[in-house]
Amino acid sequence: MAVTNPSREDFAALLEESFANEDLFEGSVVKGTIVAIEKDLAVIDVGLKTEGRVALKEFNGPGRENALKVGDVVEVYLERVENALGEAVLSRDKARREESWIRLEEQFNKNEKVTGVIFNQVKGGFTVDLDGAVAFLPRSQVDIRPVRDVGPLMHTPQPFQILKMDKRRGNIVVSRRTVLEETRAEQRSELVQSLEEGQIIEGVVKNITDYGAFVDLGGIDGLLHVTDIAWRRVNHPTEVLSIGQTVRVQIIRDQP
Repeated sequence: MAVTNPSREDFAALLEESFANEDLFEGSVVKGTIVAIEKDLAVIDVGLKTEGRVALKEFNGPGRENALKVGDVVEVYLERVENALGEAVLSRDKARREESWIRLEEQFNKNEKVTGVIFNQVKGGFTVDLDGAVAFLPRSQVDIRPVRDVGPLMHTPQPFQILKMDKRRGNIVVSRRTVLEETRAEQRSELVQSLEEGQIIEGVVKNITDYGAFVDLGGIDGLLHVTDIAWRRVNHPTEVLSIGQTVRVQIIRDQP
């Protein structure tokens, strides 16, 4: 039988049930509609009794910029249903972080590469934005060889390999070097197949010793003996060569 005139106890129970349902949303990612844009804030309706405001800058980040407009549907993190001002407390940053963690954990378990943007330098390395989740890139994992200037690599989307994830602590460690080494191994295999004795090829001086120089041919190293560096007599390779120098060399013997 329906209650036509609810008692004070009935009303209290209904009110408590209403708040309990709202609490289920708190701490989760929900969809909302932008109903207005006020200066640097987006007013978002997430289907509650009240709306929330999110700074427009939260929708942007390293390597991405979104032009939002009224009517756009976005995903935000609902921290509280209502604050002291009577508004819902929303966050796009936390929503993106939650979304990213779920996606990154799947890619990590599948040993897949992820795309990120190096955006800041910190002690011992750099911070990488993985579409909302922030990862640490140790300096030793930036490149195969030490990199003096990381400037050209920053603010550019590029692939990384996740080495470690700890959601409880919020830690992600990534490597760019691992990706380069994998690509280098593939190039090495292709290069070995194409090399022939007598072939002239360009390389980069990688290391110099008393008896010659090791030249990086794009995936494999070749030894350029001191007696073959120049037509004239060379007492030491450094008289002619320097590390990082590009040279043209001829393959005189191909050894496995």
